[in-house]
Amino acid sequence: MTKPDIDFPSQIGVWWASETWAMPDAQAVARDIEALGYGSLFIPEIGFKDALVESAAFLSATERLVVGTGIANIHVRVPSTAEVAGRTLNNLFPRRFILGLGVSHAPLVEGNMGGSYAKPLATMRTYLEKMAAVPEQIEPGSGRPVRLLAALGPKMIELSGTDADGAHPYLVLPDQTRVTRDILGPDKWIVSEQAVAIGGTDEDQLQWAHGHLMGYSGLPNYRNSWLRQGFDESDLVPGGSDKLARAIVGTGSVDDAAAAVTAHLDAGADHVVVQVLGDNPTIDPRPALRELASALQLG
Repeated sequence: MTKPDIDFPSQIGVWWASETWAMPDAQAVARDIEALGYGSLFIPEIGFKDALVESAAFLSATERLVVGTGIANIHVRVPSTAEVAGRTLNNLFPRRFILGLGVSHAPLVEGNMGGSYAKPLATMRTYLEKMAAVPEQIEPGSGRPVRLLAALGPKMIELSGTDADGAHPYLVLPDQTRVTRDILGPDKWIVSEQAVAIGGTDEDQLQWAHGHLMGYSGLPNYRNSWLRQGFDESDLVPGGSDKLARAIVGTGSVDDAAAAVTAHLDAGADHVVVQVLGDNPTIDPRPALRELASALQLG
């Protein structure tokens, strides 16, 4: 089976958390991202704004930009609602929406949402089965959008190939993108995320990288992923070691950052989404994205 269609205008997109931005302002950012030549905008869902509502707003504000959820938390909505929302967006914006799904993390699900986080692989498999059971006469004629899973471990990667259309690796080295491709084979989508630090001094960039990793370094899913990728316990300090930070985040010149992005394409990704870091997570990403677009020869 060949990959379902997605009309990416280019192989490089953007991963941006826009929760603190008013939506009209965020839509303006999306239009600028499209004008710079980026092919997509992927957005997270961390318990504040609804990623599917945001997706509809970004799709309606742009003309060709692909919008993806990176990821929509399966603990936020029931499977049938997720399925029908995806079909609706696919009907309104054909081949421009990607439904990325993930099990999230125990501290978020149990602490912030009051849910239960048990057997994530089985939970995801059951969720996908319930999505597939929604009858075709609901949003008839739409078909479903491309569906990706937030997959780090080998079993979740395998599930992303058997029960979905591919994977959305996050905070991984290009070598892990290559591992994901080896597991999935040639006919599944891989959209890898790559964080970059552009501008400032070397000390600034390292500080931004550590700040970015701070929240993730305490989560078992990412800690286990980094151990599988060749790091050790000494790298898993809060915010990550310097070694981990420099490996996971593209630092140095803008050309160095661009090389970190394209390394995932060389490793087998179909598309790479770049996340711009700075001195706080609410910065305007556009200045750095303009520099990076030039280095990547987008537009």
